Amino acid sequence: MKNSSEKTNVMRILGQHGIAYQSYTYSGVISGADVAAVLKQDPRQVFKTLVTVGHSKTHYVFVVPVCGELDLKKAAAAVGEKSIEMIKSKELFPLTGYVHGGCSPVGMKKLFRTVIDQSAENFGTIIFSAGKIGYQVEVAPKDLKQLVPFELADIAGK
Repeated sequence: MKNSSEKTNVMRILGQHGIAYQSYTYSGVISGADVAAVLKQDPRQVFKTLVTVGHSKTHYVFVVPVCGELDLKKAAAAVGEKSIEMIKSKELFPLTGYVHGGCSPVGMKKLFRTVIDQSAENFGTIIFSAGKIGYQVEVAPKDLKQLVPFELADIAGK
């Protein structure tokens, strides 16, 4: 499951910026919790990338553990919005360049305000999509911050 020779755009971007990462591959479209199981990783350390739109029509990216959900109320509070909602699946690719199940906080068409669940602080590295279904990367949050300015907040629900 580890170290595919094929590089995704996310891997190329990390490499171009000299950011150390570990890559993983898996087969098929499966849930985030299943990805963690297949990769034999702690599901609290494997994160999913969610794109939302606020009441103000501003888009935001939230990154939460695959074993939980995005708490929309906490997320709205974290970015100072009255409310936020998930964008529709059909809007994801034109907005970010990524498909559902392969969305990464790295390499989107545009840099959106990004919030990562504060639980990421509990790990030296976090694992998230490498921008293509079947591919994941493991990166230290401190290194990720060089590419994607993000803030940490309590945004995950059960």
